[in-house]
Amino acid sequence: MSRTKKLGLQACCAMAIGGMIGGGIFSTLGVVIEIAGTYAWLSFVFAGLIALLSGYSYCQLALRYHEGGGAFTYLWEEKHHTAAGNLAWVLILGYVVTNAVYAFTFGEYVGYLLDLGPWFPRVSSIALLLLFVPLNLRGAADSSIVEIILVWFKLVVLTLVAAYGLLTWSPEMLAQGAGASSPLGALYGAATIFMAYEGFQLLLYDYDDIEDVERTLPRAVLASVIVVVAVYVLVSIGTTSLVGAERIIQQKEVAIALAGEAAFGTFGLVLVTIAAAFSTGSAVNSTLFATARLGKIVSNHKQLPRFFSHTNSHDVPDHAVIALGMSAALLSAIGSFSSLVEAASLAFLVTFTVVNSVAFLEHAGHRTLTGCGVICGIGAVGALCWRLAHTAPASLVVLAGTALVVFVGRPLVLNALSRAR
Repeated sequence: MSRTKKLGLQACCAMAIGGMIGGGIFSTLGVVIEIAGTYAWLSFVFAGLIALLSGYSYCQLALRYHEGGGAFTYLWEEKHHTAAGNLAWVLILGYVVTNAVYAFTFGEYVGYLLDLGPWFPRVSSIALLLLFVPLNLRGAADSSIVEIILVWFKLVVLTLVAAYGLLTWSPEMLAQGAGASSPLGALYGAATIFMAYEGFQLLLYDYDDIEDVERTLPRAVLASVIVVVAVYVLVSIGTTSLVGAERIIQQKEVAIALAGEAAFGTFGLVLVTIAAAFSTGSAVNSTLFATARLGKIVSNHKQLPRFFSHTNSHDVPDHAVIALGMSAALLSAIGSFSSLVEAASLAFLVTFTVVNSVAFLEHAGHRTLTGCGVICGIGAVGALCWRLAHTAPASLVVLAGTALVVFVGRPLVLNALSRAR
């Protein structure tokens, strides 16, 4: 991506905040309230702490290697080629599942506003993904100003809804229908909705376009995570106070739309739906393009089939865009909402834990912080797997099978393709 002007602190913060809020809170609020009940706000704090520690590790590694390729690049630089290839597949799968969640969320919010019935979210999610495939094939444009405007719009809408809920404080609504709540439930909730924090790492891919990168990058990433944690906590409490935990759990896919409607009537519903549509739509667009670029990098290192490195006349990895967009569309058509959120969160927890481990082992930054990131990441992965084993064993089996395909099937596929050449 070429720019005539480099990204300053404000633009970097906007990109990182937009990447996280893009679909995060709109997609995960109802899910976390269903799991953690009145401790949903604490889930966002726990997950935010892992994101903060991971963001620190990402920045330290980016500054050490003077490039922003992310987890794959850092492992590759340390000559861990097999681990880099395995993790790249996990990360790309995580992005594909995340895009399915974003597209599904888009359909849920628009469908709720227009009262179009249960068929609409899946159909519209497929249509949204298929729309962004040809748009991405034309290449990326400089959109930093647009990103700043959209981020401020989302923040204002979310703050208005949260503030109204806090001003009309109704503590009995927080526990209404929430079931038993505990700090342990908050830990399970944090692990389950961790995908709400993954978006900041997209900023790392624009490393070369950041002004005074050694100063701007860590400030932007860490400040953005803190801002997003605060927003998520306020929105979770304010929204539940307005609508009640029971109704949010029943209609978890459109939790914030319910709050907007309760606060400001039809105007609030429309306002929140517009914010959700723009947020999820822009998140799908940016994630699809960034994932395709990552796929090209990984393919150039012969850790993905050569198919993914093909580019069109706009220098866009067109085969990767098409394959990733179609895969996300398929998942949005057949996957359950909660299962998709859990799968995406697990993929990013594994990725962030590996990044923290690399930073710790290579003495990048303060080892106390990177070590805490490793411990917290392992704990969150274990918590999510434990919860899935007790609540959705079939989902855990599918995830384990996917991991087996990645770690065992990946080298077999690559070797077969290599011999075919």
